[in-house]
Amino acid sequence: MYVAISATIGAMDPPVCGSGLPNGRLLSTMPPVREGPFEGPSTIRTEPAVVGGSLFAVVGRLGNLREETVELRRNPTRSVKIGSATIGAGNPIAVQSMTATHTQDIDATVAQIEDLYRAGADVVRVAVDSTKDAAALVEIRKQTKANLVVDLQENYRLAEVVAPHVDKLRYNPGHLYHHEREKPWQEKVKYLADIAREHDCAMRVGVNCGSVDPAKKEKYDPADSITPMLESAWEHCDFLDSLGFTRYCVSLKDSDPMKVIEGNRRFAEKRSDVPLHLGVTEAGMPPDGILKTRIAFEQLISKGIGDTIRVSLTVPNSRKSEEIDAGRKILADIAAGRVRSFVDYGLPTLNIISCPSCSRVENEAFIDLAQQVKEMTAYAKDHAITIAVMGCRVNGPGETDDADLGLWCGPSFVNLKKGPLELGAFPYDAILPRLKDELDKVIAAKVAG
Repeated sequence: MYVAISATIGAMDPPVCGSGLPNGRLLSTMPPVREGPFEGPSTIRTEPAVVGGSLFAVVGRLGNLREETVELRRNPTRSVKIGSATIGAGNPIAVQSMTATHTQDIDATVAQIEDLYRAGADVVRVAVDSTKDAAALVEIRKQTKANLVVDLQENYRLAEVVAPHVDKLRYNPGHLYHHEREKPWQEKVKYLADIAREHDCAMRVGVNCGSVDPAKKEKYDPADSITPMLESAWEHCDFLDSLGFTRYCVSLKDSDPMKVIEGNRRFAEKRSDVPLHLGVTEAGMPPDGILKTRIAFEQLISKGIGDTIRVSLTVPNSRKSEEIDAGRKILADIAAGRVRSFVDYGLPTLNIISCPSCSRVENEAFIDLAQQVKEMTAYAKDHAITIAVMGCRVNGPGETDDADLGLWCGPSFVNLKKGPLELGAFPYDAILPRLKDELDKVIAAKVAG
C-alpha cells in the first residue's frame, strides 16, 4: 500500500527542508495523510516497502523536486507468528490495541474487538484476571477472527484455560511474584512456555516501569528505573532461549518517552534478534498522548528498532480505534521522513500521565476524572510537576510512585499519593479539591526551594 499527501507546491516554491534521515527530506508543513493512488503534479507519493530487512520510503516528484529514497534499516530480528500476523524479520510493523471493556461483558468486548479489527488492528489484547474472565474469553473467541492476545494478570495459571483460544500470551515478569510465591519464577515461565508451545501461541515478555521484578529493583539506585527493567527482560529472554522457546517478543514500557527510547535502544544493542513491541504506557489523552508516543517511535523506528507498536490513549470506549489510526499515521510519517522529534519533551512544564482505558478499569468515571484533572491543573502548566492518573489496582499503586502526585482509581474511591506516600482514599466527587490542595503545596515547596 502507498499513501498520498495532497500538496500545492509549484516550480517556484522553496525547497523542502531536510529531515536528518539519510538521503531523506521532510515537508515542513503537511496536511493529513490520505490513502490511495493519487497521481499528479501536486502530489507527493510515499510507498513503504520492506526489501531485504529494510523499510524504504520512495518519494515521487513534487513540483520541481527530484525523486528521493529514504532507507530506514530494520534490526535483523527473528520472526514471530501471532495468528495470521507475523512480526520481526523485516515484516511490516504491526499495529495493535487493547480492549477497554470488562471482559465478562461479552457483547461489549466483541463489539470493541471488531471495531479495532475494522480500524486495521493486526492484534488485539484482552485482559484476563479471573476464571470468569477466562470463561468469557472462550466465548469471545467464537465471535471474532481478530488475532487475540491474552493479558495474563496476577494469576498466570489461567494460561492453560485461555491458550487454546488465543494467539499469544502476554505476561509481566514483575507480576509472577503475586501468585504461588513459594515457586521460583523459572518454574512459572517454563509452565507458560510449555502451554504456549502446546497450543501454538506466541508470547510477550511485558516489562513495565511500575511493576518491575522486585529482586532486580532492589539491586539498583531508585533513580535508575531502566537497568532493572533491562536485566529482567534479558534474564527472561535467556531462560526462554534455554527452553528452546524462541517465539516471543519483548516490551519495555514507561510513561516517559525518553526512558522508552533509552530502554529499547539498550535492549536492542544486546539482543538485536528479539522483536520489540514499542509503547509509551499511560501516554494520556490526545493530542498530548500521541505526541509523547510519536517522540519515542520516531527515535526508535528510524534506527531500525521496533516490530509492533501500541499507542496507549485515555479515550472513551467508543473512540478506542483512534489508537490504531494514530499508530498507522505515525508509521506512515516516519516512513516518509516527516518527523517531529525537534519537540523538547524535557521542558520544565506540567506533565500529566494517565493510563489507557482498558478492561482493568473498575470504574469508568476514571476517564472523566483524567480530563477533569487536566482542566483543573491548567493553572500549574509552567511548573515542572508530574501528576499520574491511573485507572486500576494492577498498575496504579506502583506506577504512581515516581510522580509528584498520583491518583489510582478503585471501584468507589480514588487513592491519592505524594510520591510513594499514601495520603488516603477519597470519593470520586471529593478528590479534585484534595488534589488541588496537595498540588498547591508542591508548587509552594518548589518555589521556595
